[in-house]
Amino acid sequence: MKLEVQGATRIYGATRALDGLTLSLPDARILVLIGPSGGGKSTLLRVLGGLETVDSGTVQVNAHHLLADPAALQAYRRKNGFLFQQFNLFPHLSARKNITLPLEKVHRHDPAKARSMADEALDRFGLLEHADKLPAQLSGGQQQRVGIARAVAFSPEILFLDEPTSALDPEMTAEVLELIQELAEAGQDIILSTHEMGFARAVADHVAFIASGRIEECGPPASVFGSPASPLCQRFLSRVMRY
Repeated sequence: MKLEVQGATRIYGATRALDGLTLSLPDARILVLIGPSGGGKSTLLRVLGGLETVDSGTVQVNAHHLLADPAALQAYRRKNGFLFQQFNLFPHLSARKNITLPLEKVHRHDPAKARSMADEALDRFGLLEHADKLPAQLSGGQQQRVGIARAVAFSPEILFLDEPTSALDPEMTAEVLELIQELAEAGQDIILSTHEMGFARAVADHVAFIASGRIEECGPPASVFGSPASPLCQRFLSRVMRY
């Protein structure tokens, strides 16, 4: 995927979530966003996903210029898959129905085709036997896997993941991270924000360190984690990778 962000600014009240952020990646497959909480990771991910627009600057993802055009943004979002910190499953619908609903309503598949695609996604992630269960009957890891299955059921152009393991315990975190790594190895383009530094180092081909609404460091994981040039990145990594 190709990313071109120039001078992106996003302001919420008195907070500059993005502060003239610039990012240029002509050929990325797995981009992992790291940095302190409140530094702008989630905002950048939402902007790249077309869920929000910038107040100033330009954003291009592949051939898509993300302007404040509701119809164009909606068409762009339909091409991509999203998964956030919370599972965001409909509590009154089964695992299967949580997947078939967007396939029918957003992607306009008929019910039979949607069910077939949903069952294929559930089976891929070892969840087919749980297809008729409600979210409350599933573990946290299983719920997040259903969320991933929903996000990839229609073969998205890019999969956007915003700290997908933050609500999980260590065992479930490992389970979900292994699943994401399998998707990456299968060729899925991914933009991911995470606090899991070991995972970021293992799965990414590009890592961007974001603080105070700007990208302070961006490069291959061996460079960012092995010899960061930014003092801010050096301090951050020295703290989070101490133990």
